[in-house]
Amino acid sequence: MALNSALQSQTASCLAGHTNSASQAAYIHIPFCRRRCFYCDFPITVAGDRARGETSPRMQIYVDALCREIQATPCGGEALQTVFFGGGTPSLLAIAQINQILTTLDQQFGIAADAEISLEMDPGTFTRTTLQALRQRGINRISLGVQSFTDQQLEACGRTHRLADVHQAVEDLLAVAMPAWSLDLISGLPHQAIADWQTALETAIAFAPQHLSIYDLTVEPDTVFHRRYRAGAAPLPTDEQTSEMYRLAQATLTRAGYDHYEISNYAKPGYQCQHNRVYWENRPFYGFGMGAASYTQGRRFQRPRTTRDYYDWLPTYEAAGGELAVEPVSESDRWLDRLMMGLRLAEGIPLTVLTQEFGADQVAQLRRCVQPYQRQGWMKMDEGQVSTIKFTDPEGFLFSNVVLVKLFETFGDP
Repeated sequence: MALNSALQSQTASCLAGHTNSASQAAYIHIPFCRRRCFYCDFPITVAGDRARGETSPRMQIYVDALCREIQATPCGGEALQTVFFGGGTPSLLAIAQINQILTTLDQQFGIAADAEISLEMDPGTFTRTTLQALRQRGINRISLGVQSFTDQQLEACGRTHRLADVHQAVEDLLAVAMPAWSLDLISGLPHQAIADWQTALETAIAFAPQHLSIYDLTVEPDTVFHRRYRAGAAPLPTDEQTSEMYRLAQATLTRAGYDHYEISNYAKPGYQCQHNRVYWENRPFYGFGMGAASYTQGRRFQRPRTTRDYYDWLPTYEAAGGELAVEPVSESDRWLDRLMMGLRLAEGIPLTVLTQEFGADQVAQLRRCVQPYQRQGWMKMDEGQVSTIKFTDPEGFLFSNVVLVKLFETFGDP
């Protein structure tokens, strides 16, 4: 969908004298959440149950700082093809604040008329009127953080919404004819049985989103779940049970017409997340805001993870003209990044591309390294018209970490 007329009228303004990678994607981190979920280790700021962009001065202060960072970043000469508002809970922002960010992006880089513009939303944090306004401002893809379809599990995760909010959210998305929307679910939650997971999958299919993201619960350090639970021990499902949940999701969703195009993502034909493909294909991207990562000019950089540190860092970034004082990614790291990200895709990586980028000797060593996993049925090395390396689905994806550890041992810097 094209941006609204006000945004379309803006032209990209590249800063003279600067060069940048041809980044065509921008991630915008909005850190505010009503509460911190019990499994979350993301860089967020707890704003409280009543805070909204319309009434929260600190949200406006953050948006202004974010726009300053965008304005200080050199333009690479390519209009943005994807923009992704993540968080946190971006749907807590006011429409005017989202529009302020989009306008700043368009003035600095340009946003293509047909760009994919995604925004993460939590049920219970928006209305139908909100969605209509977002559509008018060019948002054409919503990622809905449902996570579970039972109130008991939602409460156990520290989520603020309930099942009734999910039903209302989906009803509103359908009513405004949002061009595309995705639904997030988590498997392996406390007290979750295989039968519960089957019901969750069937419920998701009945809602008919064009895209589904299915994440296995990871008990991260310094989270509430880490203090309460030990991975693989009751009340969490066992590793065997979560593996069965993964297989069940793959079988159920592909049977329902969803392509399992990435290790954790499913889409109807034509609805893959184009922004996330930028990451998986190891292409450059801008990252803006507290804790956001970027990959530009051959350099990876992550911003400070607290608002105070982010605000302290910003003037230095502005004074440097948006130049990142970090070393370029090494050749070995670039190789490992290419494998680690590209092998997440069901299509895998074309060996011809790897050969062109890294040389025939490196690819030959890769072939030798993965031969044991080919024999185990976890990997395929297709030798057709377009030769590729990829994981099998679902078994290869399930054991992908085993393979990746071996690749890092083989190819990592000593």
